[in-house]
Amino acid sequence: MERTILVAIDGSVYSSNSLDYLAHLFGADRGLSIHLLSVVAGGGADKEWMYDVDPLRTQAPGSEKRAALARRQLKEAEERLMRNGFAKERIESRVKTASSVSTAIRDEAERGNYDAVLIGRRGLGAVGNMFFGSTSSDLIEKCHRAPLWIVDGNVNASRFLLAVQSHPASLTAADHLAFMLKGHPSAEICLYHSNSVFGSQKPSPAEDFHAQWGKSWCDQHLDLDNFLFYAHAQLLADSGIPRHRITQLPAQMHLDVGADLLKQAKQHHCGTIVIGRRRRDLAKGQLKGVSDKTLKQAQNIAVWLAG
Repeated sequence: MERTILVAIDGSVYSSNSLDYLAHLFGADRGLSIHLLSVVAGGGADKEWMYDVDPLRTQAPGSEKRAALARRQLKEAEERLMRNGFAKERIESRVKTASSVSTAIRDEAERGNYDAVLIGRRGLGAVGNMFFGSTSSDLIEKCHRAPLWIVDGNVNASRFLLAVQSHPASLTAADHLAFMLKGHPSAEICLYHSNSVFGSQKPSPAEDFHAQWGKSWCDQHLDLDNFLFYAHAQLLADSGIPRHRITQLPAQMHLDVGADLLKQAKQHHCGTIVIGRRRRDLAKGQLKGVSDKTLKQAQNIAVWLAG
């Protein structure tokens, strides 16, 4: 099944790390296509807005130099992917001129038919101090139509930690994970629920799941009082992931759920944490807080936000 990932490139070690992560997981996957995007400023700070309004406007000499550098960086990124197993015909690249990097990436993500958006970031710290300055924080806040994959540092472990909750966003994250791993020969998934000692959210009513998964499937598989452990595993199995590669970890309570997810991922050799997030108009409360706290503390790990 064909899947396409949009990858933001800036020529830094952070975007190189994201390419290595991608190659490590999917280099042998012939059903995955990569679209590399580099965004460059179009001119002086007081004129950059013109290039958003009129992209055909003649670029200033400084802009053309930046565009030339971006093209070289994209070529290097293509070669890096090909050295790690990706076929040339599975890679496309593009330079885009705009005044705002995050807006350009978000627009491309929302207008294109992408299954995920991959970005790298600059290590441990507040979300606002990531890749391209505040770019990833802007994308996390505003880009909700495509799942976001945020790669921090060097990620070598192939196992996935799927954070399970009794909410549709969590099951949507499992759906995304299953889709992206369809046909993967070895990926292993750990299902884990971490509950806050300060109180957990009530399970969503079963009716909230019907529109996406159907009443019949929900009646058979939803285990709302068990954090949907069984439903998540069933959804993954329905997508072809063997049961023996799906492990349920004991649920625990913790003062800091984000820190606990990172601890469990490290303990169980998981290089990626997958978290469901609610729609923008519902992105309040524990689920949003968990993803924020996990991202702020993440080091040498990838976090997928889907939902």
